[in-house]
Amino acid sequence: MNAERRPRIGVLALQGAVREHVAAIREVGAEPVEVRLPRDLVDLDALILPGGESTTMRHLIDAYNLREPIAAMARAGTPLLGTCAGMILLANRIADGDEPVFGLLDLEVRRNGYGRQLDSFEADLDAPSLGEAPLHGVFIRAPMVSATGPDVEILARDPDGRPVAVRQGRVLATAFHPELTGDRRIHRLVAEMVEGARRPA
Repeated sequence: MNAERRPRIGVLALQGAVREHVAAIREVGAEPVEVRLPRDLVDLDALILPGGESTTMRHLIDAYNLREPIAAMARAGTPLLGTCAGMILLANRIADGDEPVFGLLDLEVRRNGYGRQLDSFEADLDAPSLGEAPLHGVFIRAPMVSATGPDVEILARDPDGRPVAVRQGRVLATAFHPELTGDRRIHRLVAEMVEGARRPA
């Protein structure tokens, strides 16, 4: 791999907040790549699973034969970020009874745990590992984390103390939409994870 080139960070572009993630990736100095087919995953350094409707995204991932190629990327150590519905796709337990899609994060989530569209809200989040300033979160039909495993690092909590940003190895997820604010700490962390993945073990 050419360590001099800009990281190529893919955004699953089947549904959801794709354009905003693409803009955020550019702002942190990486090259965005919209992913619709397995061939779009070639030579990516990281992948973002954006917000949207998780059941629809699950069906589209299978319709376009993306499940196994994305799982293979994760097995190879490629950094992944899931936001909102993307967090549901990455969790290994879904409280509503749905089967997990990728099962890469040891946590239980509840779909629409913060309420429906009318219950959308914004909040300042305690995120000490990401800096002193609060992380502003936009929650839209957001999943709620109801349990985390011992290997899951909690990066941010909501005002009631519930986890809303987590990391396990090179897999990162947020219940909120970091792409909808001007704060690029989450996307910058993905770029930093790419650099960490490039370094020899």
